[in-house]
Amino acid sequence: MLGAEWVMWLLVILSVIVLAIVLERAYYIIASRDDVEGLKRDLLKRLRGADIDGAKKRLKASKSFEARIALAGLESADDGYAAAEERMQGEGALAKLAMERNLAFVGTVGNNAPFVGLLGTVIGIIRAFHELETSQGQVSAGLMAEIGEALVATAIGLLVAIPAVAFFNLFLRVIKARIARGDALGAEVLAHLKSTRAATAGDDGEA
Repeated sequence: MLGAEWVMWLLVILSVIVLAIVLERAYYIIASRDDVEGLKRDLLKRLRGADIDGAKKRLKASKSFEARIALAGLESADDGYAAAEERMQGEGALAKLAMERNLAFVGTVGNNAPFVGLLGTVIGIIRAFHELETSQGQVSAGLMAEIGEALVATAIGLLVAIPAVAFFNLFLRVIKARIARGDALGAEVLAHLKSTRAATAGDDGEA
């Protein structure tokens, strides 16, 4: 029977893949950050000054997902309030998908690594019983080695799972916050479109 060593190597390989995904996602999310508060101030300044082209230019200059969400609404201003809102929701969904890419694998490893380690433990215990039978009930070096290997498999499973789950939850929290800030920025665009439409309707009524 194969020992638990292959299980431990599997866990090591999974941990390396998880680490690679974590580093790549961290770089991706950090690289797409921007000063959202400053962006909001600049956007409001231009919108209040009726500088729509300037507002679009400012949003396009930003590398953040928050700016993309607001820009989707601003570029749909001519299509109406409802269309702008729907396109911002669509852009928000795309931004979420982009930031969550490969995180499902991290979550899956985090949730299942302990069970993979447990498989190694079961294999190790079975081999330990076989070794005990072979040694006619005597404690031997082989028996202790099998038991030790079984316990190590469990430990490695936990060592892989705990950081994976922690990073998975951290990324989800960051992504949720980014999308919320994008929605807040988009709300400013929608408020501008709504006020502009109301002002236009008032002018038409007076005419």
